[in-house]
Amino acid sequence: MATSTQLRVKELLREKGWTTKVLAEKTGMSESYLTHIKNGTRRWNEDSLRKLANAFELSPIELFAERRQRTDNIDKNVSMPEQSDVELKVQVVPVVGEIPSNPSPYNNQLMQITTGYKDVFVPVLNSNDNAMFSLCVENNAMAPFFVKGDYLIISPEIWTRSGDVAAVEYGNDTPVKAIMQVTYTEDFIVLESVNHKQPPIALVRGKDHFRIIGRVIHRQQKLA
Repeated sequence: MATSTQLRVKELLREKGWTTKVLAEKTGMSESYLTHIKNGTRRWNEDSLRKLANAFELSPIELFAERRQRTDNIDKNVSMPEQSDVELKVQVVPVVGEIPSNPSPYNNQLMQITTGYKDVFVPVLNSNDNAMFSLCVENNAMAPFFVKGDYLIISPEIWTRSGDVAAVEYGNDTPVKAIMQVTYTEDFIVLESVNHKQPPIALVRGKDHFRIIGRVIHRQQKLA
């Protein structure tokens, strides 16, 4: 069993866009140990395997590099068409000043008008989500990540995974709508401000009110 059991941590970090430091925070393991694991210079143990699987939201089996071999062989035989313009599709997305509670073409346009963005739209490429909306960032509370004037393209259809930034609604008495980074654990949903300047909020799964309104899939900076 000890032969060729390297984990595909490097590949998963690239897929997620995480640094080793981010992974260290999510797993509670040291950066230096994770660097060894990533480069295959140290052996993982059962505990580290479990922590990595939880961080990446995979089963431990899916962390092993061997799984890639079969698909690599297939990839070599795939020929891509030379012309790919068939897929290019532009969708105009309404700009809103507040997050709509239940995004739909009608509700988004209603929110667009009531928040002062009548007839303001942004183009988005290759998306089929007709409930998508664009939130205009009206202050610098999320700086430096999102600044005043940015447009955040939010898709209710795209699944939100741990570590993603999303439009959420939470709170039992008076629900709050906000853009937060979402992390799922076994018992809690942890919401963090995008710039990590406020303390995180831990909601008890199945008890505290929480729902995802849509995932932030793109940021468009307003051109002067």
